Parts: sequence; structure tokens; C-alpha cells
Amino acid sequence: MNALRGIKWPYALIALVAVAAAAFGLLHPAAAAPAAAKKKKPGATARIKQNPPPKLFTDAEIAKIGKAAADQHKKADALFAKWKAEHGTARDDKAFAAWAAQQVPAAPPAKQRTAELHDVQALAKTRTAAGEKAATWLEAHGKKDIWKLYLHDQRELIPAAQGKVEKAQLKAALKMAKNVSDQVAAKDKQPAPFVMDPTLRPEKHIKPGAKGPYSYPSRHAARSAAAVTFLSALSPHRAADYEWMRAEVLYSRLYMAGHVDSDLTAGTLLGDLIGDYELAISGY
Repeated sequence: MNALRGIKWPYALIALVAVAAAAFGLLHPAAAAPAAAKKKKPGATARIKQNPPPKLFTDAEIAKIGKAAADQHKKADALFAKWKAEHGTARDDKAFAAWAAQQVPAAPPAKQRTAELHDVQALAKTRTAAGEKAATWLEAHGKKDIWKLYLHDQRELIPAAQGKVEKAQLKAALKMAKNVSDQVAAKDKQPAPFVMDPTLRPEKHIKPGAKGPYSYPSRHAARSAAAVTFLSALSPHRAADYEWMRAEVLYSRLYMAGHVDSDLTAGTLLGDLIGDYELAISGY
């Protein structure tokens, strides 16, 4: 009896209910299944908390590809103005995706791609353990997580309903960027640098004569550009931060031989177009 004196009855009752619920689940697994099915996967914030960023690349290292990416924005704005003049701001994802795919420049000639491969090969010789760690993190989280986390930060300061809408809009832009870049890559069939030279990524186990994976345009670049264009319109004062992170992501793709420069600039142009589209149809 003395052992029970320290127990407060509400907690004891809760404990009894928990035990009963567990027993019911064991005796009736079918009834317990829906609860298990509702368990959500960790979100972007949780994934980054579980795997925080290491030291990333220096500003000097990412400057060149950052400028090349930034230069695509004016081109994209001029192209999108033509679409908007003809189609207005009504949502027509299918038609726009087909049009955006047609705006991606033709894949560069073999001579240019070979020269770009040489640049990637030279960069590979400078790799360090710290650089590979940074590139691996950026490759994993640069597709969606980083951009969702940035949006989550600014959503803390706006009404919940507005934040929910913006979350859906960013998700739509990221999805379209992936789908269209994959579509163009499958059509143009430009092999990734580590396919052209398997010694760049021996852990990929590329078989002799392999044609893919294809890398023109870059999916990472398309998603990053779509996100940066969209997020910068929501929070202009943070645009420089978003552009810096985009350059980090793009440089990581060169560093680990996932892409050459033209893959990244083509992907950025595509992503900027998609960002402009999402902003226009969303009324920004």
C-alpha cells in the first residue's frame, strides 16, 4: 500500500487506459493498424535537425557558378513575359510545362561538353574529406529540404492560412521543376560526368558502355532556382541568403561530378521560369 501513496489517481487512470489500449491492439491487430498507418515521415525541419549541415564551401569557391546561375534570371523573366502576354495568369500546368521544356537551350555540342568535363576532372583532383562531406550533405538536402526549411522560417511570422497556401505553392513549383527537368533529360540524353569518366565516382559502379544517368538539365538546379525565385518574392530581404545557398548546392554538383556547368545553367533557367509561373498564377 505504501508504494501506491505517491501515485496521483489521474495518472494511474491514464496508465490503466494505456495498458488496456495496448492489450486491445495485441488482441485485435487489424483495429490497431490504422493508427500505425497514420504515422508521418519526418519533415524537412526534422531531417535537417537529425543531420545538421557541416562546414560548407567558401564564398570564393561558389562565386563563379553563383554568378552564372544569377545571369539566367533576366533571360527567364523575358521569356516568361511572352508566356504571360499570351496566356495570362490562369493555371495551366500541362501547357506551361510543355512550353517551359521547349525554352531549355539545346544541349551543348560534344566539344563544349568535353571541355566542361575536363573542368570537372580538374576540380575532382582538389577534393578533400571536408569538401566531400559538404557536397554529400548538399546533394541530399538541396533537392527540397533546404527550401522547405527556409519557407518554414518565414511562415512563423504570417497567418497560418497564408502559410499553408505558400507551402502548397512551393511544393507545386518543386514538383514541376523535377518533372520537367527529368523529361528534358530523357529527351536530350546527355550522360553525367561520372558516366563519361567512371573514375570520378567509382562508388557509382557504372558499367562500361552505360549511357545514363542523364544530367542535362540539372534537377537540383531547376528545383533550387524555382525555390529561390519563389522565396525571394515572399521575402526580398533574404534573397541574398537564398542565392548563396543555391550556389552552394550547384557547386556541390560540380564538386562530385554530378553535372557540368551547362547542365546547371540550363536547369537554373528552367527553374526560374517555373518560379515565375508559380508566382504569377498565385497572384504575386
